[in-house]
Amino acid sequence: MKRLLYNDLVEWKKTVVRKPLILRGARQVGKSWLLSEFGRHEFPAFHLFDFEKDSDRLLPLFEESLEPGKLLQGLALVQNRPIHQDDLIVFDEIQACPRALTSLKYFCEELPEQPVCAAGSLLGVAIAGGSFPVGKVTFLDLYPLDFEEFLMNSGQDLLFEAFVSSWNARKVSGIAHTGLWSLLKEFYIVGGMPEAVQTYFGHGDRKAEGFFAVRKLQSALIGSFLQDFTKHSGAVNAAHIAAVFENIPRQLSGYMDASVKRYRFKDVVPGRKGYGQLEGPIGWLEKAGLVHRVSVCERAEVPFNAFCKNNMFKLFVLDGGLLGCMLGLSPDSLMAQDYGLTKGFFAENHVAAEFVAAGESHLYSWSERNSEIEFLMDWGGEVVPVEVKSGLRTKAQSLRRFILKYNPRHVIKISAKPLEVSNETLINVPLYYAGRLARGGRDFLEGSGT
Repeated sequence: MKRLLYNDLVEWKKTVVRKPLILRGARQVGKSWLLSEFGRHEFPAFHLFDFEKDSDRLLPLFEESLEPGKLLQGLALVQNRPIHQDDLIVFDEIQACPRALTSLKYFCEELPEQPVCAAGSLLGVAIAGGSFPVGKVTFLDLYPLDFEEFLMNSGQDLLFEAFVSSWNARKVSGIAHTGLWSLLKEFYIVGGMPEAVQTYFGHGDRKAEGFFAVRKLQSALIGSFLQDFTKHSGAVNAAHIAAVFENIPRQLSGYMDASVKRYRFKDVVPGRKGYGQLEGPIGWLEKAGLVHRVSVCERAEVPFNAFCKNNMFKLFVLDGGLLGCMLGLSPDSLMAQDYGLTKGFFAENHVAAEFVAAGESHLYSWSERNSEIEFLMDWGGEVVPVEVKSGLRTKAQSLRRFILKYNPRHVIKISAKPLEVSNETLINVPLYYAGRLARGGRDFLEGSGT
């Protein structure tokens, strides 16, 4: 499976002053697999140590010593295989061994020539005890596959070439747009969880069977998330976390004007009404990487966070496929784009996930009086409004009011319309290019692509 982050791992390997690397991400986004592929293809050998599967042997080793030389000797004995200086060491599920996290500091200081990577859940790494190696590690974050990665793994090489060349040319042909839009609808169903993607493409042209298999897998994955809540937070907290998580799709699907409103706290957990009482469960889900928060700005000025309140935000699910599964939306309705007036929230969730995967770690929207813009982007101090629509109708009063008040240099509409730069101010971007927009929007305006 091709992942864009693989290139970042290769760049890390080339770094002259190289620190140990921690690859973070939610459960089941492919962290272990990606590091194994990286080790298999880029190093003479790689050595994988799983702190959950082999805790009985590995944890005592790190209790005895954190000195890199002694650790390498012990690790070699554990697997009965020598470890050389140009081999890659991979610590998997590192959150299960806080002292292994601490050891990365000493690998950085005493044995920097030894390539060391670690994989861990966002939540586990965040709450792991021990002395965290602040400043001694490099972080990379892995998310579910975005649409570009989904396309890369679809086997449609010519369509992928058209995807790249059309972006660079700032114009997409009708036939390419039709193909990309059709695949985007499949992506809405399958989402980007690696096992779901692999399962779907493994069915070839038997799309209906593939969708059915994917939905079963997604249901099981959601069930495993709910089990994790209890495992990491206790029964009472787990119930509240589960209530918040399961309530997000219901809130999103309740917006009848195709625009997602701020998160509503009432009736999510019985007896709890305000942000202060739900801050813990919401923060837990954020740390676990299962939800994306979009802060609501009351003014469209930088820095955005100066005009946001802690209790004003939107919440989205990390993956569109999981969102559809949680709502019980049938693949047929998603392919037909026939699921009522509420389908706008699905497009907005898609854009949020694409932006995050592209590196936009903090998302913002705008709301003043009765006007709302789905996202704000900061391009070097320039505020760029991003309006999101699920279909071809893109006229909106809110955007006109925003333009009248703030007179932005650039305005972006993300919708079902083909790529179009009608002038240097207004850019129509198809929903399937949301990730490209986040990664290289400024370069795009200069005509250089990305």
